[in-house]
Amino acid sequence: MSSSSIGEFVPVLQTAIGPVILISGIGLLLLTMTNRMGRIIDRSRALLTGLDASEEGSAATINRELAILWKRARYIRMSILLATLTCLGASVLIILLFISVLITLDTSLVIASLFIGGMVSLCLSLVFFLLDVNLTLAALKIEQESHEKSW
Repeated sequence: MSSSSIGEFVPVLQTAIGPVILISGIGLLLLTMTNRMGRIIDRSRALLTGLDASEEGSAATINRELAILWKRARYIRMSILLATLTCLGASVLIILLFISVLITLDTSLVIASLFIGGMVSLCLSLVFFLLDVNLTLAALKIEQESHEKSW
């Protein structure tokens, strides 16, 4: 590779840093989201185990909490899907940046579309994440109410 070829890649490397940082940040978000999904699954299994041995009154409470956990799991699943699509879009964007230099192809419209699509996907992912966080409080309220009744 000649020095002029290397000189052509320096701006591409500088441009690719942004999407790489985005991928890194989304990786941390995905770690948080998968941990939340694991907690939802663990809590659901614990409640289902207790459902068989519960009385009728507490069974209704457990079923209400399970319904919220199911909804939370769907929100987190959608959040994970959208965050993963954002990472995929950023990865394809980086690939296109390098391909556009190698074969001197104008991919600016595709690259801009991928970036905009990735940001929309990330925003939607965060909305679903916030919905899950809000539902966590609803499940906590049900648990608190059941403890207040037993006092």
